[in-house]
Amino acid sequence: MPAVMLVGLAALWFPFVSDENTARASEPSSASLQEQGDGLMKNVEEMVAHGGMGDAKAIVHHCGEATRFAEMLIKHLSRSDPNQADAMTSLNEVIRQCKRVSDFGIHADPGLLLNPATKVRTAAWESMKLLGLTRMNKG
Repeated sequence: MPAVMLVGLAALWFPFVSDENTARASEPSSASLQEQGDGLMKNVEEMVAHGGMGDAKAIVHHCGEATRFAEMLIKHLSRSDPNQADAMTSLNEVIRQCKRVSDFGIHADPGLLLNPATKVRTAAWESMKLLGLTRMNKG
């Protein structure tokens, strides 16, 4: 009789464990999101720095990389995150402003590229705050 009860309990318990693991497997890891967020912010900061140095080619390059990271973050946003819609809006703004930079091209005046580049930085920073991916100590 105790063996039957154990089998019954195991049968009842197993589907719940299985469903939980499946749900967790479909969610991106926070480490993966953090890496993508760090990559986005690194490229955004370098893009703005190169704008201050007058290097249009580097601005366009880093903006392209920022777009790639923003697109990866959008693909991995959790639907259960309460800030998902706002973060998606900010990340789409990163992509939109980087498209402007790309449209201007590498032969544009770097001063012309700096305006959308700073808008990219603002939108990227906002998305990182909304997703809880900001680093407290930058060291």
